[in-house]
Order: sequence, then C-alpha cells, then structure tokens
Amino acid sequence: MDVKKLLSRMTLDEKIGQLVQFGPSIYKNFEEIRWDTLRNGEIGSFIRVRDPKMGNKLQKCAVEESRLGIPLVFADDIIHGYYTNFPVPAAEACSWEPELAERTAALAAKEARASGIQWTYAPMVDLARDARWGRNSEGAGEDPYLLSCFAKARVKGFQGDDISAPDKVAACAKHFVGYSACIGGRDYNSVEMSEQTLYDMFLPPFFAAIDAGVATVMSAFHDFNGVPCAGNKWLMTDVLRNEMKFDGVLISDAGAVGQLQTHGYTEDEKDTAKKAMDAGTDIEMASFTYTHHLKELVNAGDISIERLDEAVLRVLELKNRLGLFENPYADTDMANSIGATEESLALARECARKSIVLLKNKNNILPINKKSKIAVIGALAGNEDDMNDVWSGKTKNAVTIYAALKADNYKVRYAKGYDLKTDEVFVEEALKAARECEIILFVAGEGINYQGYMSGEARNRSDIKIPKIQQELLTELKKTGKPIIAYIFSGRPLALRNVDEAVDAMLWSGGLGTETGNAVMDILSGDYNPSAKLVWTFPTSSGQSPYFYNHNNTGKPPIREIWYSSKYIDAPIGAQYPFGYGLSYTSFKYDNLRISGAKFTVDDVLEASVDITNTGEVFGEETAELYVRDVVGSRVRPVRELKGFKKTGLYPGETKTVTIDVPVKNLGFHNADMEYVVEPGKFLLYIGPDSESGLKTEFFVK
Repeated sequence: MDVKKLLSRMTLDEKIGQLVQFGPSIYKNFEEIRWDTLRNGEIGSFIRVRDPKMGNKLQKCAVEESRLGIPLVFADDIIHGYYTNFPVPAAEACSWEPELAERTAALAAKEARASGIQWTYAPMVDLARDARWGRNSEGAGEDPYLLSCFAKARVKGFQGDDISAPDKVAACAKHFVGYSACIGGRDYNSVEMSEQTLYDMFLPPFFAAIDAGVATVMSAFHDFNGVPCAGNKWLMTDVLRNEMKFDGVLISDAGAVGQLQTHGYTEDEKDTAKKAMDAGTDIEMASFTYTHHLKELVNAGDISIERLDEAVLRVLELKNRLGLFENPYADTDMANSIGATEESLALARECARKSIVLLKNKNNILPINKKSKIAVIGALAGNEDDMNDVWSGKTKNAVTIYAALKADNYKVRYAKGYDLKTDEVFVEEALKAARECEIILFVAGEGINYQGYMSGEARNRSDIKIPKIQQELLTELKKTGKPIIAYIFSGRPLALRNVDEAVDAMLWSGGLGTETGNAVMDILSGDYNPSAKLVWTFPTSSGQSPYFYNHNNTGKPPIREIWYSSKYIDAPIGAQYPFGYGLSYTSFKYDNLRISGAKFTVDDVLEASVDITNTGEVFGEETAELYVRDVVGSRVRPVRELKGFKKTGLYPGETKTVTIDVPVKNLGFHNADMEYVVEPGKFLLYIGPDSESGLKTEFFVK
C-alpha cells in the first residue's frame, strides 16, 4: 500500500480520526453511538476489543463502508500472556534468561494475533527502584543493564522479523519516561530527576527497545521536572525523536493528554490538544481533545498541516507494516480454536519454575520428602486469581499450589488461615491443620483484598511488609514448633525481615500464571533445583524505600559504630536480600578470577573469566554476575554496576570456566556537560553470585 498516496486523498476529519483511539474500556455502548463516526473514517484504532467477532464487525464497517476503507488496528495490554498466562514480567526476569522472555512474548503474540489483536502495550521498560510503587511487577527490576536485555528480548519476541506475520504483534515500549521514579512511590505523581540520571539509568532500556525495532512508544502520565510527559516537547521530540532516532508511533497513556489540564499545564481542551500535538504525541488514547479541537487548530494555523500529516503517516505506516490493508480480519475459526496447548503449558511451567527464588533454606529443609504430611496454610495457596496476578490474559484458569500438591499425591491438609478481603484470620483452623502434620507450608504475600489486587497500577503501598493478619497467623504457627516453609507472592520487593526470622525456609515469586501450582511443586519436591535470582533489592524495612544496589557511596558511608554516618537509628543498614541474590539446593564455589589485561582503551573489549564449581550433591544452574566500579570520576559513580551475566549448568563436582565480555565503551556515564564519557583511571571488577559478594580484581582505562 502506498500510504503517502493514501494520505494525500484524506480529508482533515479522516486524518484526525486516525489519531484517536476508542474502545469499550473508554465508551459504554459504543456500538450504538459510534458507527456513523466509524463509517466516516474518523476512528483509527480500538483498545481492548477481545471478541474477534466484534472486532471483525467493527473492521467491516471501517474497511467496507467508509470512503477510503482504511483498516482499524486493535490494541490490548498483553503483559504476561493472552490465553496462556506466564509469570508477570518481574518474576520472569528473575530467571536472568532474556531468551526465555523472548519465547514467552512470541507465544503470547501468537495467541493474541489469532484473536484479532495486532498491537500490545508491552514491554514496560520502566526502571523500578521504589518498592512502594504499584507497577513494579510489570518491568524487569532496578538495573538498567538487565532491564535493557529483557526489553530487547521481549520486543523481538512480540515482533519477530516481520510484524505482518500471523503470529506477531506490534510492541510498545512504555512509559516514556521516568514514570517509576514518582515521588513517594505514588503512581502518577511528579518526577524530579537530573538529566544525568535520566540518561544513565532510565533511558538505556528505551534505547535497547528502539535498537530492537520497537514499533511504538507510549508516553507516561506524570509531569517530568514540571512538564507533563504527554505535552513535553523536549522529551518527546528533542530526546525521543531527534536524539534517540525513534520513528514509530508515539501514543499517550489512557487519558494522559486530557489530564494536561488537570496538571495545570494547559488552560482548556483546545490548549491541551495544541500542546500535546506540538510536543509529538501522535495518538491520543481515552481522551478526546484531538477529536474536538485539532481541526480548528489546523485551520487556524496553530498546528501545521505538516505536523498533522507526519503523525497520520506514522499510523498508516504501522497499519501497512502489520499487513492490515491486505488482511484486516481475524480468522474466527482460528480464534475459537486457540487456547492453552501442550506447548504453551510446557513453556509456562518452565518459565514459572525458573522464576521462583529460594531466599532461605535452613538445614536444607527443602526439598520436601514426599512422604511428609504437609499443612498447606494460606488463602493464596488455593485461589486461581492470585496465581495469575494483575494484567492476566483472556483466560483465568490456573493450577493452584494446593491443587498441584493434591494431584501429586502429597499428604496434605489445607487451611485457609486468613481472608484478605475481610481482614479475618482463622487461627484455630490453621493450628489444627498444623498439629496434624509434620511440616507447614505457609503461603502468604500480596493477594486480592477488599481493594482489589495489592500490586499493579495505582496499587501503591506505604508499608511493604506482608499483611498484618498474615504476620499474626505466622506468629501463632511458629509456636507449634513445627518446621515452617514460607512461600511469598508479591508484585514488588517486600520487607521480609519478620518472616525470615520466623521460618526455616522461604521461597519468593511474583504471580506465576497458568502453571503456578505445578511449578511450585517442581521446586518443593526437588524435581527442579531453583536457579532464579532477585531483580530488586529487598529491604529490611518499609522506610528504606527507595533502596537499590547501584547507589553512590556518600562521603559518610553507613557504619553502625559511627554516629555521624549515613544510617538509620531504628533499622539495619543493609538489604535483607541484595539484588541478584538467590540460593540453590546445591552450592557453588567461585575461583580464579582473571581478566584479559591490566590496561584498556575505550575501543577494547575486556574479557573476564572465572571458574565455577558445583560443590554440592545435585545438578544446579548458576548465574555469574559481573559488576564494575569506576573508583574516581568527575561525577560520583555507583558502588557497583551490573555490566554482564551468564548462566551455566553444573553437575556435582563439575567445574566450568565462565567468560563474560564487557565492551569498555559501556563503562561510561554522562558528565556535568551531558557528554557521554569513559574517563581514564582505576576500575574494580567483581564476579559473583549477587551484588554484594564475589571475587574482585582491578584494571585501568587509559
């Protein structure tokens, strides 16, 4: 399709229609009130039309009854699966296997495209440093390098080499930019940030997504240094378009354009439409200032026709790339037949068990002997919705932990224990089950309560411990003297100090999706040896947030014995569990760290190697993590920064050499003049199992 020729035939009303997104999540009864608008060619896209028959009905009106027959594009939030629910992105990232995320994104794209969805609002590539923020679960953690690896993988999985393929969708990197740095951890709140932090920490994952060919980008809700993102010309045009060279569609988040006035940035709807379009926002989602005012603004010369045509052309090019001009309709027969398959369930189970982090295993109480009688206590152990967590796909079926243990012939007694929706705790029922069993599996964390999910959009928390009723129940269970294994679900890093002190073993994950129970059973039984590692720092208390590993040293580093140092007087200094932390049922020894030289230039690639030995008794996988510290800089540098990682499997007694390459050009930062520099001087290099341990050596950049 020659989209430039098509653009030349479009009326002003038809052009504006391509820049407005409608859908049932926005309008009620849109069937009765929007068909004439659709026939006039004044609607370009819909969000969340999950019924392919309805999608085809809308598409038929656009293609066969409008003057130019421009097809619609249908979008949805495919965050961690469509029919098959995979682990939430933050849980999946704990696998430290970007290639696994590429596979799950590809399968989600296949299921969604078969249902008539051609565009997903994923991946979320926001750097998450504040545990209070509700949307931690949608990203890949607190480190820009790791997040960039997963951003690139997910874009590749969704889009492949050709987004017109019947099993691919257009991806969308969101939210541009700094959304997760909201003050107080409150969703939608203001963000104050230096340009250096923006470029060094928050932009790299967007660069990675653009490098992978992401088709679209979504702007964020918040104001960035006082200017709301949806109307921020410096961010949208100067940075994203001109500097980062993004040439795809830029869409607002739902209602973000209309909210410019609420922010106090615009006087009225007309001013709002002008500033959003002028800033670079192509499509307005869920508010209607473009519909109401763009025509007037263009006719008055307040918005140039060139700017409008530029935005419309991008939308038409997206539709052309998706193959919608040739194949606009969903195959309803295929849509009706698509669903969880043997292939998708196997992948969901593989991904889920690789996402479960072992945090504690006192006296090797795990894995559990199958002959043991287990008291499974906790409402989260038996609720399917809790297994899927937020942004689950079209189907809600999931295997619960209790169901999986029963199906595998474990001797189990189940007690609900608590109800987050009513804040009730059922102590006697739980104690009765515990007394009748040899071991307690206590399942707790963030579930569905009376306010809905406890993590996710707008689910910010000032207290990031497990709910009070769960802690009360755990205290009573501890009094039984029975060994306790805690399984904790959450969409954010939690302050688990009290839980750690009360239990013998602890496992953590985000929502794991369709195969949750089977994956957890694989871990509990020892059929799979846990290999996941945290993508956030877990603090000891809520008041430590925001807390992240790649912090600066300060002039007075925290030392308990020194009064005037950067510490708390009422809480420990460090993390409960550091970034990159995760145990195994075996043990690993790191030895013989060496690098390929002592001095390097910015054009060199440093090669670091370490020998890893499985010193335990079972096969295990270990992720070696490479960190670097620039010892002296013109701007203070973080105490450590992740620059590479590699996962390897080892049999008992086996030793392997793991080699990680680090381009020296990747060791730089933005200086006071906003120049990217790799400054000469001394660097420290660490390789180990997490961000606080490992072997150390040094090198110099000349």
